[in-house]
Amino acid sequence: MQKILKLETTTLILVLVVIFCFAGVMLYLLFAKNKIKNNGNAEFGNTTVQMQLQAYERLILLTDRIALPNLISRVNQSGASAREMQYLLTQSIKEEYSHNITQQIYVSADAWTSVKNLKEQNMLIVNQLANLLPPNATAMDLNKILLEYVMTDKKGTLHEVVSEVLSYEAKKIFVS
Repeated sequence: MQKILKLETTTLILVLVVIFCFAGVMLYLLFAKNKIKNNGNAEFGNTTVQMQLQAYERLILLTDRIALPNLISRVNQSGASAREMQYLLTQSIKEEYSHNITQQIYVSADAWTSVKNLKEQNMLIVNQLANLLPPNATAMDLNKILLEYVMTDKKGTLHEVVSEVLSYEAKKIFVS
């Protein structure tokens, strides 16, 4: 009887050791899985923040590139007609915008709307002022009237407001 009791005690101890070992391995695997998952989420969060900041950076650059004074100096062609210059300016705005259209995924709806409105307003200004000129007007005539408009009308500085909005939103990402 004592032998059976000793055997049952040994078996019981052995079973308990196996259970504790199994439980230890399971806990280790559970913690390791959570650690990997949490590191993945942190890396995903860091990547997302980086992508958002890059999007704001690209949109600020877009805003600067389609600002009328910068656009005029970049695409100006001596000897061109006002109509040719009008085409060059509007095409450049469209190309810059379409090149950055995917950035809207990473920025707020308000930020994207402000960029879109800037694009639309600049194209409208170019087209309206070009239509005021006589058919034989030169690119220089169009550039002059556009630059005068930018200097005298508050709408001409919309690119500065849009840049400030984008910069403000980008800085909010650092705070959060």
